[in-house]
Amino acid sequence: QVQLVESGGGLVQAGGSLRLSCAASGRTFSTKTMGWFRQAPGREREFVGLISHRGGITRYVDSVEGRCTISRDNTKNAVYLSMHSLKPEDSAVYYCAATGSAWSPNREAYDTWGQGTQVTVSS
Repeated sequence: QVQLVESGGGLVQAGGSLRLSCAASGRTFSTKTMGWFRQAPGREREFVGLISHRGGITRYVDSVEGRCTISRDNTKNAVYLSMHSLKPEDSAVYYCAATGSAWSPNREAYDTWGQGTQVTVSS
């Protein structure tokens, strides 16, 4: 079973950049599609993007397309979310999640979640 721990969140000004990391434990990380989700107060948890188990496929929600890049290093059991040109509406708790299913933007497809890391973008 994979366990996930996010880090790298913080307070950043609008227009700034952040790189979130997700460290995974367990032997099956390299077989998992990894997703990033976020949840703002009072809102549902929403899909941000995903990366396939070998890193060859990425998908992003339209609102972050062109501003975010997801990458992974299977030798380090880690996945990353790099964000630039951040906006106040990007403020949320960001979660990484793992699924053994095919690439899916649906949170129900993900069976393992981290505890989240807070990103706050000030205007």
